[in-house]
Parts: sequence; C-alpha cells; structure tokens
Amino acid sequence: MMVETIRKPPVKAWVTTYAGMTINLCLGILYAWSIWKKALVNVDLAGQPMAGINVGWTYLTNAQAATPFSLCVMVFAIMMIPGGRIQDKYSPRIGALAGGVLLALGCIIAGLMKSYLGLILGFGIVGGIGMGLGYAAPTPAALKWFGHKRRGLVAGIVVSGYGGAAIYIGVFGQLLIDHYGITGSFVALGVFFALVVIVTSRLLYTPPEGYVPPTPVKAATKGNSKSAERKDWTAFEMMKTWQFYALVFMFILNTQSGLLIIANAAGLLKDAGKGIPFLMANAWILVSYGGLVNASGRICTGWYSDKLGRQNAYFVNCLISAVCLFSLPYVISTKNIILLFIVVGIAYWQYGGGLSLLPSFAVDFYGEKNLGLNYGLIFLGWGLGFFMARLGGTIEDMTGSLNYAFYISGGLLLMGAILSRIVKRPKSG
Repeated sequence: MMVETIRKPPVKAWVTTYAGMTINLCLGILYAWSIWKKALVNVDLAGQPMAGINVGWTYLTNAQAATPFSLCVMVFAIMMIPGGRIQDKYSPRIGALAGGVLLALGCIIAGLMKSYLGLILGFGIVGGIGMGLGYAAPTPAALKWFGHKRRGLVAGIVVSGYGGAAIYIGVFGQLLIDHYGITGSFVALGVFFALVVIVTSRLLYTPPEGYVPPTPVKAATKGNSKSAERKDWTAFEMMKTWQFYALVFMFILNTQSGLLIIANAAGLLKDAGKGIPFLMANAWILVSYGGLVNASGRICTGWYSDKLGRQNAYFVNCLISAVCLFSLPYVISTKNIILLFIVVGIAYWQYGGGLSLLPSFAVDFYGEKNLGLNYGLIFLGWGLGFFMARLGGTIEDMTGSLNYAFYISGGLLLMGAILSRIVKRPKSG
C-alpha cells in the first residue's frame, strides 16, 4: 500500500510569494512601453520638436523608439546574473530594494532629460539594471519554499505581477501622459515604484538552513528513489550540460514573439481600429488587456505544467501561438477587433507562460540551492529575444507594416515547439 503525506508550506512561503508578485507589479513597466512609443513616434516628423505639454521632446522613428526598449531587455537579462548571485549568497531583500530604487531613478532620468539619449540612459540602462537586480530576487526566493508539485503555480503567481503591471500602467501611464506629458508620467511612476518596493522588499524571506520543501512522501516507490538522487548543480556544472543551452534557446524562442507584440500592442489596435475614434484614442486598451492575459497565462500555464509536465505545456503554448502570429497580418487587414483581441491574447498567454515555465525547468533540472544564479544564466535567453522587437521596428520602417516580422516570429515558435519535445532533465550521475 502506498502512503502519502503532504506538509503545508509555512506562512512565510506565501508572504514571500505575494510580496514578490507586488514587486514585479512595479518592475513590469517594460510591458507598457508601447504607451510611450505611441506618444514618441511620428515617422514623418522624426527629429522635429514637440509642442504643448511635451515641449522639449522630439519625435522619433519606430526603430529609434524600439532601441531603449530593446536595450532595457538586454541589460535586464545581463543583470539577472549578479542579481541571482546576490539572492543566493546574501538576501533577496537586498536585490529587490536596489532594483526598485534604480528603476525609479531610471524613470526620473528618462523623464527629466527629455531626449532620446535620456531614454537610452534612463529607461534602457539604469532602468534595465534595476529590473534585472529586482526581478532576480523574488522568484528563486519563493520557489525555494515549495516542492515540485507546486513550483509551476508559485512561479506563475510571482511573475504574474510583472506581466500584470501593464494592466494598470497601460491606463495610469496614458492618463499621466495626457495630463502631465511624457516627462510627468515617467517621474510620477518612478517615485511610486520606489515607495512600493522599499516596503515590500522587507517581506521577502529565505528558508532556514536545512529546510526541506513540502513534497509528497511515498513509501518504497521508485519515484521517491529518483527524487533522492537529484542534486543541486553549481553554475559551472550546469553549463557543461547540453540541456542548459537548450533551455536558453527555448527562452529566446519563447521571448521573441512576446516582445514583438508587447512593443507594438498600442499601434496594432490603432491600425486595426481605423475608423473607430474611440479605439484610436484609447489604444492603451490592448496594452492593459495584454497585461491581464500575460499575467493569467503565467499563473495558469504554471498550474497546468504541474499537472501535464513542463515540456507538454511549453509545446502546446508555442504551437497555438505560432498559428496566431501567422494569422495576425490577415486579422489586422480585416479590422476585426474581436479577432485581434483573441489572437494577441493568445500570443500574450504563450509569452507569459514561458516566464513561469523556465524558472520551473531550472529548479526541476538543477535544484534549489543555486537557483538564483543558475536561473540568471538561463534568463540570458530572455534578453537575447530582444532582437525581434528591434527587427520589427526596422521592418515596419522599411515596409510600412509588421507582417514579415510576424511570419518570422511564428516560424521561430515552431522551432521552440520541436525543441521542447527533445529536452530532458540531465542525469546527476
């Protein structure tokens, strides 16, 4: 007879989980970038000064506006490595606090400099450093409290804050831009983020020495024997396995499509909604909707990956999203708003799901002890996915649409679906 006992995670485990989600709700300003892009871009007037509430700013091209976003993604990914090391060796509180303060400083710099250089330095570099240090802290901290059967769900809850940030920043940011201009929106959000993160960073807890995550305990089973053989891999050991490079590549393929959509969400609704004044004036709606689906995709994908397996969840998400990317040019041409929301929503779901799957892959494959640094290295794949947002901006400037970018992105998703059928947990022996 098989006996099963399940211990419950302590209160601090859930406090850390939801504090991490709150911190990510601030760090997720990246996902609302298309709101600022919409205000900054005018290809016909590029280089000319703005007037009125945005006096001091100059108009940008699509490719220029994609650069601060892409740079932020790249810096963010690189800083996940030292951020993960800080989380493992010292405390998640230190990384989260530093990340929140630097993100706030970056927003303020971007707003006050009123220039393309200011966007690159403030949002792209300083903001990217803050996001990387801050984002590296809560997910590993929370996952270390939980066993295999809940890791997908917990990772999804923590990172849902980052995706869900666009829900309120899309609305709040647009209101600030309309009433206080581009500068006022950056400065106000920067101050708000600093205050929230300073408070919530104190609620991130690290499990005590010798803590064992709650897991089903099955007497005399083969599965239990296998679980006992699992070890905590160091970063050096991990990088000698082919699975590490497979996970990095899977992250690239998952990310590129999401960042392409996120960077252009407001513009997509504006293009499809031509002739509908309300939609053209409120393109932030698709950004906020995308944030809601992005966040939901992280939680739900994490949940069903616990049931179906990480590989199966990744495969299904990529396959369905690829179909949606291939269909986007047609959907936009029909100006069918309902179809647009469905297709873009699935793309957001797939992207968000990857952000809960990859940290779960990391801890399943390589253990809990060095998760911060190990996941930071795997997270480089997320940063490398920035190329599609930049390529999309260039394609749009050259052809007047994003159609070819959507086709390329869909093809890459199919590659990810195939790779997910091959990758397996490395052997520890």
